[in-house]
Amino acid sequence: MTASTIIEPIRWGILGTGRIAHAFATALMDTPGATLAAVGSRSADSAAQFARQFGAPVAYGSYQALCDAPEVDIIYIGTPHPMHAANATMALHGGKAVLCEKPFTMNLREAENVVALAREKNLFLMEAMWTRYMPALAALRRIIASGEIGTPRQLHADFGFCATPDPAHRVNNRDLGGGALLDLGIYPLSIAAAIMGPVTRVQAVAEMSETGVDAQTGFNLLHEGSGMSICSCSLVAKTAGELTVSGALGRVRMDTMFHHAPSLTVTLLDGSTRVVPTPFLGNGYVHEAIEASRCMREGLLESAGMPLDETLALMRNLDTIRAQIGLRYRADE
Repeated sequence: MTASTIIEPIRWGILGTGRIAHAFATALMDTPGATLAAVGSRSADSAAQFARQFGAPVAYGSYQALCDAPEVDIIYIGTPHPMHAANATMALHGGKAVLCEKPFTMNLREAENVVALAREKNLFLMEAMWTRYMPALAALRRIIASGEIGTPRQLHADFGFCATPDPAHRVNNRDLGGGALLDLGIYPLSIAAAIMGPVTRVQAVAEMSETGVDAQTGFNLLHEGSGMSICSCSLVAKTAGELTVSGALGRVRMDTMFHHAPSLTVTLLDGSTRVVPTPFLGNGYVHEAIEASRCMREGLLESAGMPLDETLALMRNLDTIRAQIGLRYRADE
């Protein structure tokens, strides 16, 4: 490789030092052409410890300092849901591109404000919906496009696990954006729209918890053109975590946990079955980091895999579901 072909690395900053931030920092270590340039936390000690663990040369004891840092090109936001809008706004005002963890914001109003700011400033912005960039989704789309199962008419997807019953924990705490829908339901909702097309109608029911958030939610979707999706999410049941798309000629299942499925199973009307391996890089988050880096290098302001208008449409659907099940947060006031 000659000096003229050497690609300068995309310099990442990570805002937040929680579990998801650790997962993304791990992914950056496996992402070609990416480097962790800095980390920011509300605690200087937490930032320093994170920086030591992942080899970041700079640790900032405030989010604002990270957003103002000259050595950072793009900031990954890995804070709790209610902080996403404010943190993304801070980063954009600092002139930084943004990859914001899902759910993008708490509601559509917040999302519209963040998207409008990014467009005003001509800065890259993307929702960190890692499932959109995994090899399994690309393979599923190829199978559907081939016509092997016929036109997809029905999708089933579930995502559930048994969370801690601690009422103060993030997943149960309404002040921290708790509940199954925003934490888990966003996965089947997003991938259903990616596969079946834009959502035109939503019907939802939920079992509410003692802390006032949804312990589990089920929602049916009608899609533009034709087709429907039946989805559920739960914090009180360990579900299969699979996704199946069916047509007149057969079906395709995203095996195991569909958001990072290692394989697909195709079953046709004649009873024949085949397994399609869909291995992914590192811990899976690598693929969204690669996509964001690619967009940055090409001067794009959003990714075709997760367009901002689709992020807004999904936030609108989440708002509709929450209205139907009676779930409100402080951000809605």
